[in-house]
Order: sequence, then C-alpha cells, then structure tokens
Amino acid sequence: MSHDFTDEPDLASRALGAGVVYANDDLFAARENLVNDGPAVHDPTAFGPRGKIYDGWETRRRRTPGSDVAIVRLGVRGAVSGVVVDTAHFVGNYPPQVSVDGVDLPGYPSVDELLEASWQPLVPVSDIKGDAANAFGVAGSPTCTHVRLTLHPDGGVARLRVHGRPVPQRELLTGTIDLAALENGGDVVDCSDAFYASARHLLMPGRARTTGEGWENARRRDDGNDHVTVRLAGRGTVRRLVVDTSCFVGNAPAEVLVRGCVGAPDGDRAPDGWVTLLPRRAVQPDTRHVLTVDGDASTTPVDHVRLDVFPDGGLARLRVQGELSPDLPGDDPRE
Repeated sequence: MSHDFTDEPDLASRALGAGVVYANDDLFAARENLVNDGPAVHDPTAFGPRGKIYDGWETRRRRTPGSDVAIVRLGVRGAVSGVVVDTAHFVGNYPPQVSVDGVDLPGYPSVDELLEASWQPLVPVSDIKGDAANAFGVAGSPTCTHVRLTLHPDGGVARLRVHGRPVPQRELLTGTIDLAALENGGDVVDCSDAFYASARHLLMPGRARTTGEGWENARRRDDGNDHVTVRLAGRGTVRRLVVDTSCFVGNAPAEVLVRGCVGAPDGDRAPDGWVTLLPRRAVQPDTRHVLTVDGDASTTPVDHVRLDVFPDGGLARLRVQGELSPDLPGDDPRE
C-alpha cells in the first residue's frame, strides 16, 4: 500500500490547534502527548511514582473486558487520507491492535456529545507493531472534525498523526482573511528546496519562535534561486502580504518576489500569465514586513501564489491577506 498520504498536512498537529479532549484512562502517560509535534523522546533511566515515564499516551494494564479510547479534536476540519499510529519506544507495552473512527460535527461539541456521536470507521481493528510508525490509508477521504483512537485492549501510543486536506467551513471565511493559511485551506504545492525545514511551516498559525519553525533551504552554489508555490484557500483578491524573516538573521534572503495566477502553475509558467503582487525588492533579516498590494494587482483574482527568494534563505511566515471571490456556479473554492 502506498503511504503518500504522509506528504499531506497533519491535521492532528498541536501547532495547528489540535487537542486531545477525552481519554478514559491515562494513568501512566498523559493523553495530550498524542498530538505533540516532533518525534517522541525517550530516557531509559526516567522513572516516576507510577513507573516508567513515556512520551506518549499510556493506559494501565486492563484487568476487565473492554478497550481504551482517546478522542482528538483536529486542528482544522479536513478530508482524512490516512493515519499513523506511532508506537515509538513502546516495546513491551504497546496495544496489539488499534482502530480509528471519525466524525464531522459542527461547532464545539462537548465530551458527552462526542461520546454519543455516530462515528464512522476510518481504520478497522488492525494489528500493529511496537516501536514503529504504523501507517493506514483511509478510503474515500471522509471529512472529519474529530477522530477516535481505540486501543484493543490497552497499552501505549506515542503519537497519532492524521494526514489529509484541510476543508474549513466556507461560511467562516468571510471578510479579509489569510488566503494562504493552512487552517483556511491553503497548502504548499511546490517547493524548490526544504533542506532544513518544511515550506509548510510558512502557513502555520502564530509566530515562529525559532528558524526550525519556518522554512529554510540549503545554501545555493549556482545562479538560480529558491521558491515556494502555495495553493490558496480559494480564488480571491490580495490586499496585503506579510513576508516575515523573524529569527532568520544570517540566513534570510536578500530579496523576494511574489506573484499570483489562476490555475496551478508548472514551475515558473502560469496558465494565463502571472500577476505581480510584490515586485522584486530587498528584505531585512529578522523582520516582519507588512506590504500592500497596489494597482490592478489588488483587484485581480488569483488562486495560487509563488514566492521567490533571491538567491536563497529562510522565512518564518508568509501571509496572503485578502478576500475570497464569490463562487462561480459549481466551483469548489479550494480547487
């Protein structure tokens, strides 16, 4: 089975706003660890008053029939393509089997409402391995706001990754919004290089605290330049751009260029030509540049944006602030 779904965003990332809202038991290790970003860490000498300390969710040894359950609120509603049940460092205490279910509920349901909801299977009861990233594709990519991980019968899981395409509620995307934000349905569709850190970090919520939370490419030794292409939440007009080099001091780009187009570009070629949103200009290191889009470019709808950096260098965040255009008949605003 192909596991290309892992290239899609992790909708269960704490950085995206995900949280673990319920677990029937987490005596040995806290449920909240399931959605922590980064791999689980392990100290073989770490013990506490309840036993070995693990970076994950771990339940007590079950002495009665049944199973253990955790419910995760996704950071953004999305079409789930696959899940990874990561049992890193759990060797003699991982669950022999797991299952995963999903549900799509509006608003902010309570724990009681979630427990009584009609869940649909995403991953049937399946065997898993200890100390391994157990990956499962999900047929049909159902849209979910929450997922339920069930351990059969008990044990420990380090991380739960839920990969898919963000599908936010369109009625919430009114007024001036960040058209590129991952939580609004934007995503990176092309990147020249992400040697040090993923270009998807550019679209994450909040401010980057380190260069590792931004996009950073390798040092260029040729005459080219690096670039990122973003599919926006939908077709819209761009009013402002935020080109944020915060934390990048000796490794920020010297100059940037931002262009937009309608339809997915093929490298540097746009289907109907480019609209220059920000002419090539110098940028400063460790600086949040807030820049207006002027002239005809501010009223020309686009659905993809390409950021070029010259010749290379890292950015903390890219914000593309504007308004979605009214839908054309039959159009999906995310396509």
